[in-house]
Amino acid sequence: MYISQQIAADAVNQVLSGRNLTLALPAALAVFPDATPQQRGAAADLSYGTLRFYGEANAYLTCLMEKPLTDDRIYALLLVAIYQLLHDKADAFTVVNQAVQAVSKLKKPAPKSWAKGLVNAILRNFLRKKDQFAVTLAKSEVAAYSYPQWWINKLKTQYPSHWQAMLLTGNQHPPMTLRINTKKISIEDYLQLLKRLEIEADYLGGQAVVLAKPVVVEKVPGFTDGVVSVQDYGAQLAAHFLDVQSGMRVLDACCAPGGKTGHILELSDVQLTAMDSDEVRLQRVENNLSRLQLKASLVAGDAATADWYAGLPFDRILADVPCSASGIVRRHVDIKWLRRETDVTSFAAQQAKILPNLWQLLAKGGKLLYVTCSVFNEENQAQVDKFLLQHPDAKQLLLPDSLLKHNVSHVAGQLIPSTAHDGFFYALLQKN
Repeated sequence: MYISQQIAADAVNQVLSGRNLTLALPAALAVFPDATPQQRGAAADLSYGTLRFYGEANAYLTCLMEKPLTDDRIYALLLVAIYQLLHDKADAFTVVNQAVQAVSKLKKPAPKSWAKGLVNAILRNFLRKKDQFAVTLAKSEVAAYSYPQWWINKLKTQYPSHWQAMLLTGNQHPPMTLRINTKKISIEDYLQLLKRLEIEADYLGGQAVVLAKPVVVEKVPGFTDGVVSVQDYGAQLAAHFLDVQSGMRVLDACCAPGGKTGHILELSDVQLTAMDSDEVRLQRVENNLSRLQLKASLVAGDAATADWYAGLPFDRILADVPCSASGIVRRHVDIKWLRRETDVTSFAAQQAKILPNLWQLLAKGGKLLYVTCSVFNEENQAQVDKFLLQHPDAKQLLLPDSLLKHNVSHVAGQLIPSTAHDGFFYALLQKN
């Protein structure tokens, strides 16, 4: 298991140095090509768990350190071990011994001889004084919730009735939700298929089914054949809110990786243009559509400009704009520690360029659905309110009540993260 600790510590260290976990974890795993599938899986779990509760683990470690460690690798290893001692079911004695063994195997440069003794002493001291430290750290919101203080403060201000639940939900393991392609199979038949295969699942609404336990995606019945896709229930609402009708010209702006693109095409026979600025991510959209056996016109372009625009207005536009991703933090645990408060302002400025530009491409009477996976108001309703003040030909429509009644926790278009869905924001705008 010490190999799993080493891999996780490397990934955590990279994230704390500013690298995205989706890049850091594969890089850390590549250092150990002979690691078993079990070790690789454990390393992934430890990486996500440590970053999920980094605020707590770091607070304890700060209490334990007499002076700062100069080797970030050892510090990250201690964070992983403390996370295990706080949240893992592994035996405490085993965790400590494995951490000591892991630090002795570090290379380039090799740790000093005192490193093993230091790691052993710190972790055993933690076990002795954990309850004592817990009393002290109870006053720290960062330790209690494992979020940066600025993030906590923002939610307390913007969601006085929901902030604690939102923080706690963000620290949970995300559900695995499937979107059923009802052109290929009915909801009832697919649920029966899962039941025959002894895969426990519940119907949420629309085309959404949530699994009681996650399954390796390749083993999800019907996935490779395009019968189902993996997509959060909150994200699945987009295609319904957009109110697409067969024959319409539709633009899916900032479309990668293509989940909403596929859903729109599953619901209606439309002329769909899927646009994204990242050609590598656009390839993922093409791969997804190929799996689903669907077709769209893929365009590489910047949603803040019209350089790519062919000149024909769209009846519907899905503006799934870049954002802080603060509403999907339980899926991307590194976001909490990579984001800065100034990033929210930067995203809001980018959104303020994209929304008016896309509005020009919308036909009269057409509808634009503004979407983020953020819970911060600056990127959401505040952004929409500014746009409405500057565009008298725009009006905000109410979202369909029928869709919001099925297991959806929301406040005026803002989905509050829950066990059923992530924290998306939706605003439906119509051109007069």
